[in-house]
Amino acid sequence: MTAAGTTPLAYPFNTSEGLELAEAYERVRDQPGLLRVRMPYGEPAWLVTRYADARFVLGDARFSRALGARHDEPRQSEGRSNSGILSMDPPDHTRLRSLVAGAFTVRRAEQLRPGIRELVARLLDDMEAAGPPADLVAFFALPLPVAVICRLLGVPVADQPRFRVWSEAILSTSTLTAAEFDANLAEIRSYLLELLDDHRRRPQDDLMTELIEARDGGDRLSEAELVDLCMAVLVAGHETTASQIPNFVFTLLQHPDQLALLRERPELIPNAVEELMRFVPLGSGAGQARYATEDIEVGGTLVRSGEPVLVAAGAANHDALRFTAPGVLDVTREAGRHLGFGHGIHHCLGAPLARLELQEALSALIARFPGLRAAGDVTWKSAMIVRGPRVMPVAW
Repeated sequence: MTAAGTTPLAYPFNTSEGLELAEAYERVRDQPGLLRVRMPYGEPAWLVTRYADARFVLGDARFSRALGARHDEPRQSEGRSNSGILSMDPPDHTRLRSLVAGAFTVRRAEQLRPGIRELVARLLDDMEAAGPPADLVAFFALPLPVAVICRLLGVPVADQPRFRVWSEAILSTSTLTAAEFDANLAEIRSYLLELLDDHRRRPQDDLMTELIEARDGGDRLSEAELVDLCMAVLVAGHETTASQIPNFVFTLLQHPDQLALLRERPELIPNAVEELMRFVPLGSGAGQARYATEDIEVGGTLVRSGEPVLVAAGAANHDALRFTAPGVLDVTREAGRHLGFGHGIHHCLGAPLARLELQEALSALIARFPGLRAAGDVTWKSAMIVRGPRVMPVAW
């Protein structure tokens, strides 16, 4: 059994240029125990890279997100923020999640499919009319999930560009000082307070109105929780999907045999989305730290009470002990139980909606543009928690 005492390695390992999983993860997975790492800010942490260890930490109630508020939490940016529901443990986490869970069920998502399919078609019409080369991100990958989540929550179309800027600031790493980070948080909170007041005066058929009714009628959340919950839905509800659409296209273009197979067998699209979720390591590093509430052995390492553990889901999804030939993209693979949407109580609430958007996006792109191809160099996001193209020129 290993324990603390080794000098922490600098983390994260992945670079922002491209989508490769850093070779360091392969070496770490083959070593016994957990690795001690240090992120740019915060205290050292244990790093989990193996699938079984990752599911254990993410699913065990003895690992807490809420304890991070009492520590110098490992992070990539100087600024710190209360991540709302993402920083909570039960029972508060259970209470807030139950208020929004109904909006993100598989059944509710399927009810949105016709409208999303129509939106996808309109966006591709505009891209086709503009002619190649066209930026897949600007024309398609970004406006699709932004429009969907804003419509679901109740954000006016005219305000969507404003919240996009705030979202990037919240998910940035080294580009903002703590003061700049806090200023952006204050701006989006101020905007949401105004929008909430407007919804109180003029209730609408949207999630924000439902949450207001839970706040004002049932007193099931505080005003601060209401604002933070709306912010979490807005940011988390679009950023990963907006990144994964071009990520998936980029990956398929690098694997023309798999792209050809999807053209021949479009019924494989749902399965392909799961395999791509497994295959593409979205994060620049591990997710938010979990703190041990008691001494716990994880993968042969004794994690002491009060110590943080970082879970590298992208590395766990490439664990050969769980997935045969994990470095091979295979859209026919049964890739269920991957960790692309997390695991445990913090499993991505919007996974059904994200899956639907990704399915519709890939289906339409492949059907509309059988000759889809890269048409220039990709400009990658930098200093962001999630990786992906900022600009991706394509032709057809």
